Amino acid sequence: MVKITDVARHAGVSPSTVSYALNGKRPISEETRRRIEASIRELGYHPHAGARALAGARSHTLALVMPLRSGVHLPVVTQFAMSVVTAARRHDHDVLLLTGEEGEDGLRRVADSARADGFVVMDVQLNDRRLPLLRTLQRPSVLIGFPAEPAGLTCVDLDFRAVGEACAEHLALLGHRRVALLGSPPEVYERGTGFARRVEDGFTAAADRNGLAAAVHPCEADPAAAPALVRRLLAEDPPPTGVVIHNEAMLGPLTDALRAEGLRVPGDLSVVAVCPDELAERSSVPLTSVAIPAAELGARAVDLLIRQLAGDPVPESTLLPPRLTVRSSTGPRG
Repeated sequence: MVKITDVARHAGVSPSTVSYALNGKRPISEETRRRIEASIRELGYHPHAGARALAGARSHTLALVMPLRSGVHLPVVTQFAMSVVTAARRHDHDVLLLTGEEGEDGLRRVADSARADGFVVMDVQLNDRRLPLLRTLQRPSVLIGFPAEPAGLTCVDLDFRAVGEACAEHLALLGHRRVALLGSPPEVYERGTGFARRVEDGFTAAADRNGLAAAVHPCEADPAAAPALVRRLLAEDPPPTGVVIHNEAMLGPLTDALRAEGLRVPGDLSVVAVCPDELAERSSVPLTSVAIPAAELGARAVDLLIRQLAGDPVPESTLLPPRLTVRSSTGPRG
């Protein structure tokens, strides 16, 4: 059985330094930490859970890593953050906010200082650079989102591939044969953000199965871009009769641009949205939509993290099925 002294000898440090790296009670240099982590992985060392518990008291704080950057719709992100805070308080925990731009350095800083017992991580990319570190930190984490390789991680999210499929299937059942996805801003796709790519994959796969002609148009999060995008859609020969909007910030500008071009919804064009219910209901024409269950996802993430902290087994993968609500914006193909 590998002991902490074996790790210390392999890494060329003292046993107390290895202990500090594991429990975060004192800061150590980045170079030393990386050497210790490499030795832990190579030797297959597993710290004893009881010993770790004795090494330092819990902070009763959870760290939330949330995105605050271009292409992110802040009101929806805020819904996620509020649900995490509310759920954490039910478990007598506070929440420490980190921004996604802090990356690995922010995660390591919080872990080193023992300021949080675990992490809830949002804005997960398919090839997220934070994942190797999350797999080695001696603190549990839950991801709201799925990377391309989720093995060994705890992830929860809406099944976004099924979301794209549900939207395309709904339009196909109504008889639409030409459809378009007005998607997330270009930078969201360029970052490889999981939810955007999976909606696109599901939408195009369902369109192919149903023999639909389908196009995907990333949509900048700028109201001034909406009229030009609508004109491009109308210039297609023939233009689509059904569209799916997966860009919360652009719901209003896009529906306004459709109206400015004289299009009737759903008489000339059926519209499906992927957004929180309240946004769909407040639209000038109430939108058929797949809900973003921010409150449920945030609560699920916190519950999974609290269970990990208690030493209870948790599923690695939790996918919530989509819920499509039909409203006034979709109808049979004219």
